[in-house]
Amino acid sequence: MTRDPRLERFVDELLRWNEKINLTAARTRDDAMQHVEDSLAIVPFVPAEARRGIDVGSGGGLPSVIVAMLRPDLELTALEPVHKKHAFLAHCRRTFGLTNFRPLAERVEAHRESGYDVAMSRATFALPQWLEIGARLVRPGGVVLAMEGAEQFDLPAGATRHPYQLADRTRSIVVVPRA
Repeated sequence: MTRDPRLERFVDELLRWNEKINLTAARTRDDAMQHVEDSLAIVPFVPAEARRGIDVGSGGGLPSVIVAMLRPDLELTALEPVHKKHAFLAHCRRTFGLTNFRPLAERVEAHRESGYDVAMSRATFALPQWLEIGARLVRPGGVVLAMEGAEQFDLPAGATRHPYQLADRTRSIVVVPRA
């Protein structure tokens, strides 16, 4: 991974906050960097023409903060119902000057907006559940992105799976265009 100073600083903030509140399972710098690398894998699948996106269950800002940093042209909403985690996301918005990043302390069930160009989630729902939720959030022609671990599910028609290596594990980005 290219050592982008913003990503390095994000890891510092993530680890500092993680000592006080449980943002991720990452306890070491290497663990945290692996979470960042995992989040970087989704960036190429965010359509270049996308202008509005949503990350559901943003937790420690993975992948939402990473995507917002690398795609300043994308207005990204991050839903995180746990107020302590939402506070971290708001801190990231201020700390990194992410004017394109809007963290909201709400559950997806309470979120009234839709029509996003892209919806993403990492480790929040089982894949079939996320694809159903994500499809309700994106506009026709939009894309639902999922980050899949070791457990692989059957994909709906039109979906594609894009495997990548993360340390000694194979993970995948699942891309589902909404008709």
